[in-house]
Amino acid sequence: MENPKDYGFNSQLIHYSGHHDEYGSATVPIYQTSTFAFESAEHGAECFSGASNGYIYTRIGNPTIKALERQIAVLEHGFDSVAVSSGMAAVTTIYMALLNAGDHMVSSAAVYGPSRVVMEQHFSRFGVESSYVNTADQAEIKAAIKPNTKVIYIETPANPTMDVTDIKACAELAHSIGALLVVDNTFCSPYLQNPIDLGADVVFHSVTKFINGHADIIGGVIIAKEKDVYTKLRGMMVNMGCNMDPHQAYLVIRGLKTLGIRVERAQQNAMKVAEFLESHPKVSWVKYPGLKSFAQADLVKKQMRGPGTMISFGLKGGLDAGKTLMNNVNLCILAVSLGGVETLIQHPASMTHSKMTPESRISSGITDELVRFSVGIEDVEDIIRDLSQALDII
Repeated sequence: MENPKDYGFNSQLIHYSGHHDEYGSATVPIYQTSTFAFESAEHGAECFSGASNGYIYTRIGNPTIKALERQIAVLEHGFDSVAVSSGMAAVTTIYMALLNAGDHMVSSAAVYGPSRVVMEQHFSRFGVESSYVNTADQAEIKAAIKPNTKVIYIETPANPTMDVTDIKACAELAHSIGALLVVDNTFCSPYLQNPIDLGADVVFHSVTKFINGHADIIGGVIIAKEKDVYTKLRGMMVNMGCNMDPHQAYLVIRGLKTLGIRVERAQQNAMKVAEFLESHPKVSWVKYPGLKSFAQADLVKKQMRGPGTMISFGLKGGLDAGKTLMNNVNLCILAVSLGGVETLIQHPASMTHSKMTPESRISSGITDELVRFSVGIEDVEDIIRDLSQALDII
């Protein structure tokens, strides 16, 4: 492709990886090798000095992995990206590259649990401070800022509350104090949201979810807006050794090709499921960005190209009702994760967040009645029928 910007999103998904195989392969080959031979001692020196783009060692770089990195960078409108072994490897690489001892980070309170755990239990040991607030409220972010704040870290929509944070406003606030804005864009994928266009400095994904979409790999990717930040992130990844594997990258490239059609189908299903839940007598509330009742509907229209496929809803029966629902679904898979072709359901208070105190859960917006629902691409009538029969048992 001459210039990927000349093509639509789905054309970029299918055709743009930036890789040209000498044998004319129509797909990116798997370069399953640990090391690469140099043409000469001089060529080796050029590779190590950066004067040549040649490959050295797969921890440092690999053609299959690079093809994925180029493609994600194009889709997210960034300078370049760094593929890593998991979503948490992405989080840890970002923390390590952008925060020093004595620095402070402001983060969304309703954030992927391990992202908070690794900061509060581990980075705190090395003198990094953090504050967790409702980033959907700009006043709370401003109140949490300190003279040593270097990063504002948001997840939007938030996991699992579905609260939406104004990316542009956060970018302006971060830059006004000399800080960087980091956005976890996992819930949307680049198909629905491009935070860099709204001012974000770093965007990342757990590619385990929508980008791969088939629940068969673990991976992460970090996209930087500018070269200097990218250089820091890549250097940290190389030194920590949390690179993606070539075969892993190949599977993500394959899954990525259908991102658009998968999200479109699941999003259509999600709207119908959300409307069903909103009208059900045993459901107390529904949070889905596509509903007219969604409190931040105007912000969703401003920064997202669609409402997505994730739903949170509350059960009138609370904790016990949540457990009962989990134990009686059939088609919907009782499992963590999200963004795959299959519909997944989980109850945070009795599952993923069960070890937290009730007070900590509530402060993060994770109430006993909350159910998180990742809508897949099955026939929507079957999804609704399964939910209906399980709700009848409560």
